[in-house]
Amino acid sequence: MALIQETKKPSLTNQMVKSVWPRDRLEFMQVDADGVAGGLLCMWDPDIFELSDCCSNRNFILLSGKLLNSFNCAIVNIYAPTDIIRRRKFWESLLWLKAHFPIPWCIGGDFNEIRNLGERVGVSLRDRGMRDFTNFIDKCEVVDLPLLGRKYTWCNATDGHKWSRIDRFLLSPEWLEKFKFSQWGLARVSSDHCPIVLMEDTRDWWPKPFKFLNAWMLHLNFASFVEHTWSHSQFSGPAGLILQRKLYALKLALKIWSKDVIGDVSSKLHLLENELHQLDLKAKIMPLVEDDLKQQ
Repeated sequence: MALIQETKKPSLTNQMVKSVWPRDRLEFMQVDADGVAGGLLCMWDPDIFELSDCCSNRNFILLSGKLLNSFNCAIVNIYAPTDIIRRRKFWESLLWLKAHFPIPWCIGGDFNEIRNLGERVGVSLRDRGMRDFTNFIDKCEVVDLPLLGRKYTWCNATDGHKWSRIDRFLLSPEWLEKFKFSQWGLARVSSDHCPIVLMEDTRDWWPKPFKFLNAWMLHLNFASFVEHTWSHSQFSGPAGLILQRKLYALKLALKIWSKDVIGDVSSKLHLLENELHQLDLKAKIMPLVEDDLKQQ
């Protein structure tokens, strides 16, 4: 399951959502953005999570259902208001919902608030907002897991001197009895927020998906290479089996062609992501110099 905040899209088509979902089966629920502000998206595999009820508004999507055919739970995707008064009312509305969905909750997203002074650098502090947030966590009876991998989840994209931990997951104790979750902050890539993942095991048991790179289509020889590879891949058997084998042969050929003609894109992207991550870590202990900001 994936929870996305600030889609900044007034509407999302099925094709747009499928383009960012790696699995075959998909169900999703969205809250449209108000112009280019806000917007929420929840995506899940119906074989993993069976939806039974839901509700939403501009600041949250609540999904109630059964996880792995055995665990009744509520999963809440939130984008809390930036205004402190509206945010306090938002906490109250979530507590009201909690009483009407008396099952284990998992709340994830952008809370737009911190719990203590150590979760913010270079940003003005508001004790009242922190107290409201802490009171909400206590009344909601959820656990705030430690964040592994990094200290902050948001960075001001303009100057790189402001940092906060405003994104997190909050879990009812029943979740931690069922799953041995850890909460990890990943490297920022295309957002001023870093992705957060709940992991029960650091090993990845899923097969690595094949990635089609849009940049391939810009190459002059791409279309002719695909046509040549497809026409020269000959197999026998039922039509479905032939199609499967031809697609597999094309996949292997494209991997080799991409590496030879364009280069190792994955390694280049991994290197750039690692450089950005190192700059993030450096900025947490000292101000970035001008060259660092340009590189960032």
